[in-house]
Amino acid sequence: MKQRILLLFAVVALISCKREQKISSSDWTNISSRTQFKEHDGILELKSGNFTYNFKTNQTPFKKIILLNASMAGYISELGAENLIVGVSSPEYIYSEKIQNLLKEGKIQNVGSEQKYDVEKIISMKPDAVFTNYIASFDNAYQLLKNNGIQVVFLDEYMEQLPLEKAAYIKIFGEFFGKEKEAEAKYQEIEKNYNDLKQLALKAKEKPVVLANEMYGDVWYLPGGKTSVANYITDANASYIMKGNKEEKSLTMSFEEVYAKSGKVQYWINAGNHISKKEMLTGNPFYGKLEVFNKGKIYTVAGKEKLKANDFFESGAVRADLILKDYIKIFHPELLPEYQLTYMKELL
Repeated sequence: MKQRILLLFAVVALISCKREQKISSSDWTNISSRTQFKEHDGILELKSGNFTYNFKTNQTPFKKIILLNASMAGYISELGAENLIVGVSSPEYIYSEKIQNLLKEGKIQNVGSEQKYDVEKIISMKPDAVFTNYIASFDNAYQLLKNNGIQVVFLDEYMEQLPLEKAAYIKIFGEFFGKEKEAEAKYQEIEKNYNDLKQLALKAKEKPVVLANEMYGDVWYLPGGKTSVANYITDANASYIMKGNKEEKSLTMSFEEVYAKSGKVQYWINAGNHISKKEMLTGNPFYGKLEVFNKGKIYTVAGKEKLKANDFFESGAVRADLILKDYIKIFHPELLPEYQLTYMKELL
C-alpha cells in the first residue's frame, strides 16, 4: 500500500499534461479550462478534455451508475447519492463506509480491478453510465461498453491543479443526478470555507519552508511549482522549496538534488503513509541525512486510512477546504488551536 500511495502522487503529477484551450462562451458553466457544461434545447452538453457528450432530457438524471475510480466516490458521497451506485472496480480502495456496507449487502457489485474490468458483467448490469478517468490502455474495454449501448463518461478530475477546480466537479455530478441545487450549495460552502481559510493563513507571523512527497527507488517525485500540492502550500501561507517552478507535473530529482534544496525546510508533508520515522528510515536510510527528518516535523496522508483505502484520495478530492485546513494547522497551529487534523498524520 505504501508504494501505491507514493505512485499515486507520482503518476497523478506526471500525467497532468497541459490544459486545453479555455472555451469562451457566456452560457457555459466552467469547471476549469478543460471541463465545462451547459444545458440548452433540452440537452445537457459536457466537454471534458478531448471528449464531448450530449445527453437528452430523458437520459438524465441517472438512476444506475458504475464507478471505475475510487476518487469519484467522494463526489457521490458528498451528494448523498451512494444508492445510485450499482458497481465499482477495486472496492478495496474505497473508503466510504456507506459504499462498503452496500457492497456487503450485494446492492453494489465488484466489476473488476485496475488491471482488468469485467466488461461482460458491466454490460449485464445495464447502467445508465459508467464514470472513469480516461486510460488509453483500456480503449478496447471502453469500446466494447459503447458498442453495447453503455454510456462511458470520462472525467479527469485528477488532472486539475487548482484545489477549488477539482472540488467543482461536484457540480457535474449534481447535473447528472438531478441534484444541481445541492451540488451548487455544497460547492459554495467549500469555496467559502477555502477562501476564509486562505485569509486566516495570512495572519500567521511566520512563513515556514516546506518539502513534499518522498522517494520511489532512486527518484524523488517532487511536485512542480504549479501542482495542487504547491498551490495548497501557497494558500496555507507557507513557502514551498520549488515555488519558483512553473510545472504542473512532477519533477524527477535525485536525493542529492533535493538535499541541496532542503537546508531550511521545517516541514515535510505528504510523506507517503509510513507508520513511523523508524520504519521510514529503514526503507530509505538517506532520509536520516535531512535536517527536517531530525529536527523538523513530518506528516503523512494516513489520517483516514482503512487497509488499502485512503480517504485523502476520495473525499479529499472534493473537500479542498479540509485539506487546506490540515495544512494550515500543520504550518500555523496557533491559528487553529482546537482543530484536529482530518487527512494528515504526524510521523513520530
